[in-house]
Amino acid sequence: MNIVDSSGWLEYFTNGKNADFFAPAIEKTTQLLVPTVILTEIFKKVLTTNGEDEALYIIAQLQQGEVVYLTTEIALNAARFGFLHKLPLADSIIYATAKMYNASIYTQDADFKGLEKVFYIKK
Repeated sequence: MNIVDSSGWLEYFTNGKNADFFAPAIEKTTQLLVPTVILTEIFKKVLTTNGEDEALYIIAQLQQGEVVYLTTEIALNAARFGFLHKLPLADSIIYATAKMYNASIYTQDADFKGLEKVFYIKK
C-alpha cells in the first residue's frame, strides 16, 4: 500500500519536475491510501489557487484510492509519532496512517526524510 503526501499530489497535478516520481504510486489506485487530512490540505490549496470547481475535480481524483478516515487509534498514534519524530500535525497523521496499514509514503516534504518506509525526493 502507498500514501502520496500532499506535496506529491500537487507536484503530480501541476506536472512539476518530480511528477514522474509520484506517478506510479498515484496511478496504481488499487494500492493507494488517501488519509482524509490529505483531502483537506489539497482541497484548501487548490481552492485558494484555482477555485472550487478545480478543487472538487482534484478531490474526485484522490478518491479513486481508498480514503482512510481519522480514527481514535490513528489520532493517538499520530500524537505519539509527532512527539517522537517532531512531526507537524498533518504529517504525524499521515505517518500514523501509513504505519497502521504498513504503507509506504512518497513525499517531497523533508519532515518525513529518514523515516521508515518513506520514499523522499528533494523538491
